[in-house]
Amino acid sequence: MEGKLVTAAVLAPPSPPPANPVAQLQARVKELESGFRAWLAKQPIAMEAAIVTATSAAQGAFIGALMGSLTSDASSAIPTPPSNAAGLNPEAMASLKQAQAFAGGPLVQARNFAVMTGTNAGISCVMRRIRGVEDMQSSMVAAFGSGAMFSLVSGMGGPNQALNAVTSGLFFALVQGGLFKIGEKFSQPPADDVLYSRTKRMLTSLGLQNYEKNFKKGLLGDATLPLLTDSALRDVNIPPGPRLLILDHIQRNPEVVKRW
Repeated sequence: MEGKLVTAAVLAPPSPPPANPVAQLQARVKELESGFRAWLAKQPIAMEAAIVTATSAAQGAFIGALMGSLTSDASSAIPTPPSNAAGLNPEAMASLKQAQAFAGGPLVQARNFAVMTGTNAGISCVMRRIRGVEDMQSSMVAAFGSGAMFSLVSGMGGPNQALNAVTSGLFFALVQGGLFKIGEKFSQPPADDVLYSRTKRMLTSLGLQNYEKNFKKGLLGDATLPLLTDSALRDVNIPPGPRLLILDHIQRNPEVVKRW
């Protein structure tokens, strides 16, 4: 009897190694994120824009508060405008306000960054839903809005707030346009990826760029976008959440598929 038990113990397959809790957590987070994106893409444009704006504003507020904490020493060295500031030189007053806008405390920077990032994300969301693509024009419009709102809430510039908002918005838009062009120049796809360039842009706009290799493995390129089905995406091992996002994007933007 003991011999049989020993033999069974020797022949028994080894137990599988314990699952990595970090990998499980990352997979769970990705699954929840994909499900949230799929749900958000089905909501009305106003609700999606509001949620995207709120979440981006919260992220911007956190970054601004952190930067404000790191630059608190510099902000304390900037004098506050005196009570009789009306008699000061307007140019000096404008410079003082601009310095305060960029070197304020944690609360000031949290407010400024929340408005700037929230406005940019909200406008980008609306432009993407309306136009169906993310290009330089949409990026510049979003940058103009964020720059204008940053100017208004921070009080930077001279006494003419409307003019300052327009000039700040134009500055932000020009910078964003330049950065977009530079990014395009350095992110040109390799020669063997030409057939997947538009597919890659679609996946990037949906936040699903990690599944580009699945498309390439299944030879699902730009020419097959109008023909995509749930079963075809399932065959290349794309999870349900991303499948819903991709198919919903194509259904909501038929002009993009026709143009491609």
